[in-house]
Amino acid sequence: MQSLRHAKVRACWSSETLFNMRKKLGPKSWEWHQTCGFRFPALRLHQRPAWHMFLVQLGVLALEAAGRDDPPENEASWREALSALTPDFPNGEPWHLVVAERTGPAFLQPPDPGGLKWTEVATPDALDMLITARNHDLKREIAINAAPQDWIFALVSLQTMEGFGGAGNYGIARMNGGSSSRVLMGLAPLAEKTADVSASEWWARDLIALRHSRRGAKGGHKLLWILPWAGDVSLDLASLDPLALEVCRRIRMHSTAGPLRAERSTSGAARVAGKEAKGNTGDPWAPVQLKDSKSLTLGDCDWSYDLLVSLLYSGEWRLPLLARARPDEEARPMALAVEAFARGNSKTDGFKSRIVPIPKAMVAEMFGTRPLSLAKDILEDIKAIDQSLRNGLATVAAGGDRAKLKEEHYVRSRPTRDALRHRAERIIFPELWSRLGATSAAEIATFRRAFLDRLAAIARAESSAALSGIPCASLMRPRAELR
Repeated sequence: MQSLRHAKVRACWSSETLFNMRKKLGPKSWEWHQTCGFRFPALRLHQRPAWHMFLVQLGVLALEAAGRDDPPENEASWREALSALTPDFPNGEPWHLVVAERTGPAFLQPPDPGGLKWTEVATPDALDMLITARNHDLKREIAINAAPQDWIFALVSLQTMEGFGGAGNYGIARMNGGSSSRVLMGLAPLAEKTADVSASEWWARDLIALRHSRRGAKGGHKLLWILPWAGDVSLDLASLDPLALEVCRRIRMHSTAGPLRAERSTSGAARVAGKEAKGNTGDPWAPVQLKDSKSLTLGDCDWSYDLLVSLLYSGEWRLPLLARARPDEEARPMALAVEAFARGNSKTDGFKSRIVPIPKAMVAEMFGTRPLSLAKDILEDIKAIDQSLRNGLATVAAGGDRAKLKEEHYVRSRPTRDALRHRAERIIFPELWSRLGATSAAEIATFRRAFLDRLAAIARAESSAALSGIPCASLMRPRAELR
């Protein structure tokens, strides 16, 4: 009986249906904060973009299968819509975490073709895509008393976001290579009178925008975990729906010994043959570089102002569909959300996230041509202050003799310059909004002078704090610091 109870666990509906958010729980229960994520108790920070994109994609596909334009407002209708995606499975096996028959699909778990070697996975955090080889900073296998939702979030994170993990462990098609990232870049509604992203409204906004953008869209495979996966056969990317929900690894859940457990196996090839696409798969959250037609790779970088300005205004990138403002959104406060799990060759570089609030008066302005020159001016001002700070500290390291300046002296300034950049990043976008709201060149000049004064004050404070830590002969230090 215990095994049968686990076999009935449903991944996408329960007493609190995941999709019936606003009517059943109310928007306040689903508010999203940068520090604590969605109001899903087991959702880990790095799983947040995967979960949002998964819910939106699945919701759109379910609405289309049910022939609906607008989301249902009750649990029964959502059940019907989701079941319409799997008409060949009247008992709902593709939505169960555990099924008795391994040769059939389970939630995000392709059928077992037989003849594979399986390895036990004891906890959901061991199943997830984090690489924590040295078992410090973030401990491994700590989710011993895991609930079904822990396994659900780990499955979604792994199957829809993972990269290449060595022989037999291939990644998803929606990224530019196995060491790249699947990026979320989109506009999100802000809750009234706060600077918090409203998770339920964000989900509804993306869901409706995608549903309306796909009228007459060509079909294809939608839920890849219900398809047979035998040998080293890969699916052709062209055979997939643009919003298809991927699975990149062979995983099976079981509960024969009591608690839920997972097993993993390898594959002879990637589930989707999409290497040539370089991540340009029509993902509605992915920026695409126009020159090489490839999706953004975050690598070991961060969501710096320079990168965001390049994505928004350089003309070198095609903004994703869900990062573009709709006419009805130009009169409400929004936020630009950019998130990705940065990775490299057989390593992960951490979850990178940035939320940039956009005042309602700026939503229409920020995607025009005017912000480009203003953004470049701000970058030039920061660069000028940064170079002054670099040259000054390097001069101290060289004992005050500018003729003897070398690369090793400039290196001494890097921590302080990083501190300047970090503090400047906090005020850059508010400065851009201020200049966008200016009505004359004189007003912009006033804003610019105040901004330069503020940057200079930050640079002086950081320089003063750093001086005593820069090696310099005591005899030369007064001259060096003066210069």
